[in-house]
Amino acid sequence: MAQGTDCVCVGLTILDILGRHIDAIPEGNRTSLIQQIRTTPAGTAAGPAVIAARLGLTTTLVGAVGNDDMGDYLAAMLQKQGVETGYLQRRSELPTSSTMLAVNSRGDRPNFHAVGASILLDIDDRTRGHIVHSRFVHWGGAGTLLKLDEGPGAEILKEARANGAVTTCDFIAPSPRTLPALKLLLPHVSYFMPSLEEATEVAGTATPEDTARFYLDLGAGACVFKWGAKGSLLATASGLTRIPAYSVEVVDTTGCGDSYCAGFIAALARGFDVERACRFGTAVSALVATGLGSDAGVKDFQETEALMETLPVLGG
Repeated sequence: MAQGTDCVCVGLTILDILGRHIDAIPEGNRTSLIQQIRTTPAGTAAGPAVIAARLGLTTTLVGAVGNDDMGDYLAAMLQKQGVETGYLQRRSELPTSSTMLAVNSRGDRPNFHAVGASILLDIDDRTRGHIVHSRFVHWGGAGTLLKLDEGPGAEILKEARANGAVTTCDFIAPSPRTLPALKLLLPHVSYFMPSLEEATEVAGTATPEDTARFYLDLGAGACVFKWGAKGSLLATASGLTRIPAYSVEVVDTTGCGDSYCAGFIAALARGFDVERACRFGTAVSALVATGLGSDAGVKDFQETEALMETLPVLGG
């Protein structure tokens, strides 16, 4: 039998290049001095993988990068962060997916994305065996995985769940492909974890209650809607529970949603109940917001758990 791991994150794998503070683009060829530039692994699979590893889970990333220097660099960054990259696919059709983010002094982050190899991820039998025998499977990027959205992804999650895995799912950048992909995936998803804004856009609903019912009716076991400064909403057949956000000094919100997913998974793996796992995910997300990039602020599970009990709750 193929052996899995604690957590496998499958999907979008991106190199982020971030700078702050960028309030204007210099004219012509002029130079503007800024405070900080960083590069980080990012995307709805690579971002959670880094944070899950930092929180103590043995974590594998199943993603695709280009057969280029950026792919080499991204793989090395992931390995340094403790993420298993033996299932990271190298593709020659496209370069590594990458995003430049210009974080301004208000905390906004207008960005420029170059579509790359991440969307071409394919899964062979060896990789599938690793995924379906893992404790937690996070599917990051529904609607953007061209080779997996129309059925193969759902079959993998179905097998993983039949083997006892807890399955989670997120998406980004709603498109016409998103809802058809979700209709196939959600019957095999334990916890659907999108942003409330994007989930509402895809569902075409008007209220959080209607949005929750829409996705529960599609088969999701439960939903955790990330809601920015308002915190998050846990939606089950019994109704909605709001988990408030924590008050921190925000530097950059890049990757906060992805880190929430990783924190939620890590907490479930430690035996937390679902609502407390949401609180832990909220604390992880808050810590990430205190620095630049999707891997900022979080040190380990123990420190995050302690901060979860002491950070002030954001009102409103």
